[in-house]
Amino acid sequence: MTPTFIPPVPRRRLGERGPEVSALGLGCMGMSDFYGPADDTQSLHVLHHALDVGMNFLDTADMYGTGANERLLSHLLANRRREVVLATKFGNVRAEDGRLLGINGSPDYVRSACDASLQRLQVDHIDLYYQHRVDRSVPIEDTVGAMAELVRAGKVRYLGLSEASADTIRRAHKVHPITAVQTEYSLWTRDVEDEILPTCRELGIALVPYSPLGRGFLTGAIRDLGQLAASDWRRANPRFQDGNLQANLALADGVAALARERGWTPAQLALAWLLDRGADIVPIPGTRSHERIDENAAAARLRLDDGVRTALARLLAETPVAGERYPAASMAHVNA
Repeated sequence: MTPTFIPPVPRRRLGERGPEVSALGLGCMGMSDFYGPADDTQSLHVLHHALDVGMNFLDTADMYGTGANERLLSHLLANRRREVVLATKFGNVRAEDGRLLGINGSPDYVRSACDASLQRLQVDHIDLYYQHRVDRSVPIEDTVGAMAELVRAGKVRYLGLSEASADTIRRAHKVHPITAVQTEYSLWTRDVEDEILPTCRELGIALVPYSPLGRGFLTGAIRDLGQLAASDWRRANPRFQDGNLQANLALADGVAALARERGWTPAQLALAWLLDRGADIVPIPGTRSHERIDENAAAARLRLDDGVRTALARLLAETPVAGERYPAASMAHVNA
């Protein structure tokens, strides 16, 4: 049987002066952590397939699997480093047993975290280095100043922030140009549109939405908590709790109905909506599946018309989301 030809994923530029990347990246977190058991061999096959279809923007962090995710990517990078725009993050400090110990943005920690990531990844530089969460006890100027030293040393090419407030982004950008800001953004998380996205656009910074499919909920596949593994982090997420999950099904079902009318999947509609919000937006959906890689890659070539834009806007206005996007302790570290 002749393999199906999949056109390469279109490209976008990260910010005004950043690298060119695939319009959809790949979030690698779930291959090592948070969403139940995973298989490294299968994950490597998926990573190779992502590159094969032109999805070259790979996103990891030192906390994912307490370093395991970066070590996983090192096996891919050993032979295909030149094909990858590699992003990783620091700042969330975990013990070997996975316990979160806190957030550290001190200059000494920035330097040591970068060296540790380089060692795990087995590379000589990181393309995009994010502060994963802002350390409120350390001036952002000090943290980004240390990150800028990494750029001058050739260990890092570009800098990013994650879950930072508009004020923090402005202050950081004065120290060294920020190429990308990562935050949750999807059909069920849109608060970024109030201040953060306008600030990024003013400063020429790309927005990289994580969880663009609502942690899988917007695909319509999750109907109750019983479908999730016992170790799946979503069991503790307020939006998946009893009552909230049932209320949020109205949004998932509405997205599915609109997608069905156009012959798309719900995931494709959700991703196409984000891409339609602007050429400066580069979502990073995660998956462990070849099929989902192909499904997502196809979404990058879809175009919304005014009819579907209007229908989605009406659905969002009429369907409030139930529950915060994180438990209270984690919410304290967003928009910092």
